[in-house]
Amino acid sequence: MELDFKCSDVGVWKEALSSYESRIESLNKPDLVSLDQFYRVKLPSLLHDRDPDPYLTTSELSQLMKWKLSRGKWRPRLLDFVSSLEDSVVKSASEKAFKSLPDISKAVKELTVLKGVGPATASAVLAAYAPDIAPFMSDEAMEVALGNSKDYSLKQYLLFVTKLQDKANELKLKGEWDGPSDIERALWSCTVRAKSQPEKSSSGKKRKRYLPNIESGDRILY
Repeated sequence: MELDFKCSDVGVWKEALSSYESRIESLNKPDLVSLDQFYRVKLPSLLHDRDPDPYLTTSELSQLMKWKLSRGKWRPRLLDFVSSLEDSVVKSASEKAFKSLPDISKAVKELTVLKGVGPATASAVLAAYAPDIAPFMSDEAMEVALGNSKDYSLKQYLLFVTKLQDKANELKLKGEWDGPSDIERALWSCTVRAKSQPEKSSSGKKRKRYLPNIESGDRILY
């Protein structure tokens, strides 16, 4: 069952969020479990250890890109682009982006000067440092929150951020909740689960549900 974005039951959202790790494992993609641990645990710690002037290295951006592509559709050219970037260029752009927060629009623009980095990848970078401000722009969460997962523009991302921040604030009034990034993971988890479930045909028999594997990509870099 897919999660209704209008749902205001904190318990339902918490349950969806709690299934995140098992959904990651269920995809059975090489290294995705370890990449997800890197992205959600190790990378945020590395970035905050560099406060008050946090920055990202080329190696870390490459690992982040591997995580992003592994959770969706593999596009090796994007990984090649970011892996070839000079460390000093990545450090400078990311440092400017993190200092721009909470101005998400400015932060995204600072990152998209990097070859291979569009709004979706930029959102992943920002979410690693400030998950309470900038959620990752995943296809699954975009589809539920906005009804469209094919527009990877900055304008669409800002609409997405507002929707998830509003939902997070709504749920905070009803119980403890960490923010928009948890909303994204809850939506992602439920959508992945729904896509993996067989559906009944008109004859009442279950049949395999075919769904294309779409990925949170960058429109201009598709």
